[in-house]
Amino acid sequence: MIQEQTHDAELLTRAFELARKSYDEGGCPIGSVLARGPEILGEGHNQRVQNGDPIAHGEMDALRNAGRQASYADTTLYTSLSPCMMCAGTIVQFKIPRVVIGENVNFGGNEDFLRTHGVEVEIANDARCVELMGRFIADRPALWNEDIAE
Repeated sequence: MIQEQTHDAELLTRAFELARKSYDEGGCPIGSVLARGPEILGEGHNQRVQNGDPIAHGEMDALRNAGRQASYADTTLYTSLSPCMMCAGTIVQFKIPRVVIGENVNFGGNEDFLRTHGVEVEIANDARCVELMGRFIADRPALWNEDIAE
């Protein structure tokens, strides 16, 4: 059984705020935070549109902003949306042991892949994350399909 950390709600809220920032900038609303306990090491949001960078997903941006880490063994990655395969692969590559996902209603990512590689996965089903991503998909379906390579 996954144990909720006392700071999960606060850090997931920060991931949501970053998703909303991306949405307000005309991008895909996905935000992410890498934390060691309550300490934020790096945060970011999807900037594929803003930077014209196909791999600037929210999780990748948070990891980039966290900089080099000697170890990720005691970290948690918070993300407003279930990670795609690229981001899930990076989580496994860096051996990030725990991921808290804001929602997987609008996009069922790769939770099973993460779990089979020993990652603890917590799905929050955060109503804010579900609503924002649902609105984005309805309003900008072509951009969403581009983001998920459909």
